[in-house]
Amino acid sequence: MIRLSTLKSLALSAFAAISLSACVTATPYQPLATGTAQSGGYSETKVEQDRYRITFTGNSLTSRDVVENYLLHRAAELTLAQGKDWFMMADRGLAKSVQKIILPDPIIMSHMWRPPVVVSRGIVVGWANPLMDDIAWRMRTEEQTVEKYEAYSEIVLGTGPKPVNDPKAFDAKQVIENLGPKVIRPTPKP
Repeated sequence: MIRLSTLKSLALSAFAAISLSACVTATPYQPLATGTAQSGGYSETKVEQDRYRITFTGNSLTSRDVVENYLLHRAAELTLAQGKDWFMMADRGLAKSVQKIILPDPIIMSHMWRPPVVVSRGIVVGWANPLMDDIAWRMRTEEQTVEKYEAYSEIVLGTGPKPVNDPKAFDAKQVIENLGPKVIRPTPKP
């Protein structure tokens, strides 16, 4: 008979595998939307005239540098789309979330799907592999740390030459020119 704790362990490992399979590649430069192949992306909210709050959220495979570069790129795109020349980061930050996931040992996983042992008269007694015992299951797991980053900023848009000697001010065209080649967009669906 299958123990309830073994079923719980099996369900937990299946959930972890599904969660990790959703993050096969780093988050591409895309709008934040549910149901996309890769999680994460950018979003913006107009706060007042020429002032926006923007974010870029990456998945567990998206580095901090990429998240911050995509945020700057989105700020530059938004600036140009509004007919402006430069933007200033009035407020800027980065949030990091850390999650620990327990993964079962691959040897255990390879033996999980063996057929049960059948004794006389068709009565199922147990699994073909003794490694499925609860104690062995708990001893043969691996803990993995998953980190995700979200960059956010409040930007103010402006026209004409950018303010001189202000490290918070960016020329939108130069940002697009310098960061644009590094931006990876989602692969179009066939």
